[in-house]
Amino acid sequence: MKAIQITRHGGPEVLNYTSVPEPKLAPGTAIVKLEAIGINYMDVYTRTGLYGADLPLIPGGEGAGIVTAVAQDVKTVSVGDRVAYTSVPSSYSEQVVAPAWQLVNLPPGISIHQGAAIMLQGTTAHYLLKSTYVVKPEDTILIHAGAGGVGLLLIQIAREIGCKIITTVSTKEKADLVVKAGANHVIIYTEEDFGEEVKKITNGQGVEVVYDSVGLTTYETSLGALAPRGYLVLYGQSSGVVPPIAPLKLNSGSLFLTRPALGHYLNNREQLEWRTNDLFNWILNGKLDIRIHDQIRLENAQQAHIDLESRKTSGKLLLIP
Repeated sequence: MKAIQITRHGGPEVLNYTSVPEPKLAPGTAIVKLEAIGINYMDVYTRTGLYGADLPLIPGGEGAGIVTAVAQDVKTVSVGDRVAYTSVPSSYSEQVVAPAWQLVNLPPGISIHQGAAIMLQGTTAHYLLKSTYVVKPEDTILIHAGAGGVGLLLIQIAREIGCKIITTVSTKEKADLVVKAGANHVIIYTEEDFGEEVKKITNGQGVEVVYDSVGLTTYETSLGALAPRGYLVLYGQSSGVVPPIAPLKLNSGSLFLTRPALGHYLNNREQLEWRTNDLFNWILNGKLDIRIHDQIRLENAQQAHIDLESRKTSGKLLLIP
């Protein structure tokens, strides 16, 4: 079968479209013939070596397709089921073998492409708003990269919660997009100091939580934008890794700092079903719009990574085997 394989770390050029052995069933697993593969920034970190994985490897951790085989002990899915998943490695491929408990059946009305687009970013947005910091209607929150895949989902879910939403974007076009998604205030960070603007919007009070996926270039100002006892949630580092932060720096407002990871919020079937059931219901009820920026052939994964890292995309990128 065909897949994208990495034999050395580096730029998009190390993504090699090649033939690899087909996956084999093991107890508790199922094989999925992939029809759509989600692209995420964690794939960039895998490619560059930030996550320190052994080589060679097939990147990717999200997808959707049709179950073609199941181990004898598997009862949760059957051959022919339409399923989606996240946090299953080696997903830049035509087929993947996955732990059956991590496969979610797609309900009628949810397409394969929607399934591939929602699993990682949707469950991430869900745990950030519903678990890492439980956002309340009276809160004011700041979401960085609001026009990105997670950002747009965060805004839409937060809109349903009823809180005040401030978000940052890089262009006027992206500003229009996040306003449509439900943002109350938009800061174009290429033209304005977002820290100063947050203070103006909140009358100097700051926000209860900052959701920061940018990292190196934003974290210090993000800390300064917090209200007393506010939370800085660093869930990504698209601009670079944040250096060590002295605990005394948090003393300025008795602040909280966390660096969450999806695996700790999606580590059993109960958590998986809670978060995906909410997401699917919101999609079916018209409360959550899944914006797919582009669908790119698997063999063109290099271009997909170039597009992702350019920050010119808004919404989700999919690879199509």
